[in-house]
Amino acid sequence: MSSQNQNTPTEGRQFKKEISVFGGVSIVAGIMIGSGIFYLGSYVLQRANYNTGTALLCWVIGGLISLLGALCISELGASRPKAGGLTVYLNEVYHPIVGYMYGFSQWLIASPGSIAAVAIAIPTALIDFFPEMGNGQVKSIAIVLIILFTLYNVLGVKEAAMMANVTLIAKLLPMFIILIAAIAVGSHMPDLNPVPTDAEGETMGFGGSISIVSFAVLSSLWAYEGWSNVANIGEEMKNPKKSLPLALIIGVGFVTVFYVVFNFAIYRVIPVEEAKAMIESDNVYLGTEVARRLFGSAGSILVVVAMLIAMLGSLNGQVLAYSRIGYAMAEEGHFFRNQKKLSKRGVPAISLITQGVISIILVLLRNLDQLTTLVVFLGMIGSLLGVAGVLVNRIRFPELERPYKVWGGAVTVVISTLIFAGLMVNNFIEDPVMSILGLVIVPIIGAVIYIYYDRKNKKSQ
Repeated sequence: MSSQNQNTPTEGRQFKKEISVFGGVSIVAGIMIGSGIFYLGSYVLQRANYNTGTALLCWVIGGLISLLGALCISELGASRPKAGGLTVYLNEVYHPIVGYMYGFSQWLIASPGSIAAVAIAIPTALIDFFPEMGNGQVKSIAIVLIILFTLYNVLGVKEAAMMANVTLIAKLLPMFIILIAAIAVGSHMPDLNPVPTDAEGETMGFGGSISIVSFAVLSSLWAYEGWSNVANIGEEMKNPKKSLPLALIIGVGFVTVFYVVFNFAIYRVIPVEEAKAMIESDNVYLGTEVARRLFGSAGSILVVVAMLIAMLGSLNGQVLAYSRIGYAMAEEGHFFRNQKKLSKRGVPAISLITQGVISIILVLLRNLDQLTTLVVFLGMIGSLLGVAGVLVNRIRFPELERPYKVWGGAVTVVISTLIFAGLMVNNFIEDPVMSILGLVIVPIIGAVIYIYYDRKNKKSQ
């Protein structure tokens, strides 16, 4: 039995319901749409053997997979609109230790690792304009950004949601300018045949086609990462039983359409042969090249502005959403209790500050690239458990109110579960060392803290 009911966890303070549906969509899209839109398409195209039709199909499939996950998480979230999202859902659907282990891996590695990576990417994008900027300056700027956004989020969720709204609109404007100009001015019509081909352009068989598409879809999923994090702030949404599913579905749906159309626009300007030559010479920023061809030197500035705003918006959304994970674990009763304290402004200020400190420590590490696979793998574990948890939730809690139910019912849930399980297995095969670290080492550290608080709770009872 947890200790969550032994005392008032937030000393009478509560979260403030300040986030509208549009605010939720802004947070979803804000986290998902970052600088990757200008270069991740290169990896999808490369893995699709430079078949533009296949590449666009993979962007659609990646979006549909994310949308399936969003549909499932929406059912759990509408039934349990609580701060902490998946951490809380897994607590109640499976067992407190399941949610705790997922939450701890996110709290210690995945969430601050993502924040640190984005914070480093922001000054890195300016190196072309400031070539004298070294690694020390990049990390110093990243640390300052983490501190500033942490303090800004301490002001309140209303301010953080407002920032999400402003940055989403601000970054979409230059991106839409590039997109519309590329479609209107581009003189090339890309091949839209989705059937995969081999390196020589020959049509592949069924087995080979599945392999190529699966490999390329994994790259597209990097761009869709982060859609589930709006569930962390479900308790702070206005009418969350309706607004949380709407924010997830509209947000993921919008980003899917935007990614597909944006990559189509790139193919309108850069012929596939030129794109192949660029990628094979390690010039993967196809979106940047499109802007340069359309607008000259002004295009480069436009891209940098869009990238900076996109990354700043993503950083704000991550700082906001991830900080509720520590709160949820402490609220359950097996974590540092100061993480559940809410400030007078209704935000978990200590959890925000702790998250900022861990993110800064990760920035100071020499190589953040090693964390990438671990972060993605840990996220996949949570998504798999969350999606499968929809059926478990229906079986264990048949009387629970469900304001929203997954379209397609059990069939959608089963298909989604199989897809996420396959992705996790694929990720494990690609990088078994970091995957084992995520499955074994991190949970062992978390288990020590859980057992300590479990014994402490039993003594106090």
